[in-house]
Amino acid sequence: MAQNVNHGKMGLIVLRSCEQLGVEVDQFIHQLRNEEDGESYIIPIQEVRFNNGEGKVKICDSVRGRDIYILCDIGNYSCTYNLHGYENHMSPDDHFRDIKRVLSAINGKADRITVLMPLLYSSRQHKRKGRESLDCAMALEELQQLGVNCILTFDAHDPTICNAIPSTSFENIFPTYSMLKRFIQNEGDDIFKDNMTVISPDTGAMERAIYYANVLGLDVGMCYKRRDHTRIVNGKNPIVQHEYIGGPLENKRVLIIDDMIASGESVIDVINEIQKRNVSDVYAATTFAFFTEGFEKFDRLYAEGKLKKLYSTNLSYVPQELIDRPWFELVDMSKFIAKILNTLNYDESIAPLLESTARIRRMLKRFNQLPD
Repeated sequence: MAQNVNHGKMGLIVLRSCEQLGVEVDQFIHQLRNEEDGESYIIPIQEVRFNNGEGKVKICDSVRGRDIYILCDIGNYSCTYNLHGYENHMSPDDHFRDIKRVLSAINGKADRITVLMPLLYSSRQHKRKGRESLDCAMALEELQQLGVNCILTFDAHDPTICNAIPSTSFENIFPTYSMLKRFIQNEGDDIFKDNMTVISPDTGAMERAIYYANVLGLDVGMCYKRRDHTRIVNGKNPIVQHEYIGGPLENKRVLIIDDMIASGESVIDVINEIQKRNVSDVYAATTFAFFTEGFEKFDRLYAEGKLKKLYSTNLSYVPQELIDRPWFELVDMSKFIAKILNTLNYDESIAPLLESTARIRRMLKRFNQLPD
């Protein structure tokens, strides 16, 4: 890989919400560059929080002329601060504000600024259905106005949100290859042979499910989600019923695909619905696993034999108690992120990294050729 003016001037600003992932990314970048004893690319910062809740970010090294990458996990609710004597957990709003503090501290001195926000801030507030705020679009415009040259995110709830900032680079990245690689390593490549169906839990995830089905050569189905639009419970219209649309599922394995699990209500309803059709093993794969209402419901599904495994990434905070669950499998994305940042720093195209189809086909061929 040819060197350019940005090589050697790379700097990672890792907010504490993304500390573990940032350290791993930094280590992989050194491996990619054969710099075993190289100095860390992570620029030291101080994240100050005053007792009244106000915050401040101080950058403790020069950023002048450097290619800066800001890493922040806006979904990391484990980060806390003291507020008038009470322990307060940081919200997505708090994390996003810290990104803006970093940009303010950089003060236009960097050569180029990229924000890696694996979980896109307010990604579900992406369109209006009445007189309501457009938080995601407003946030992207703010980053653009504060001098951000490129925004990297994963599996945006609605990829067309990039239209909010047409003059700024916006990359919506999918973890499909890494997810399927881990899935095949654990379950075996023969799991796809004629007896598996990919299911979308709603219409919104259908495009994702179709892609998985096409690249794996499988059937696809969908559960139609009917909501009660006369009521709002916990900020959303409650689901009244899931109805399965697709081919027969008897004695088939099922892979449920979605971008995120919040309360888990939708996935649980889908699993209970398809279990009526005498399915075999049920798996689920999701980019972000929030479990905002705890893990107990999924513990019961596993104990009852209704769920075999749930796969998710470390792109947003995953507590150790979830990692330790026998039904949970963590997909590490740090090496993939390191490849993307390293390639961008060399001013080369990341398109080959983002094109999953050919890589998945090669992977399937490779696994099929392995001896039993």
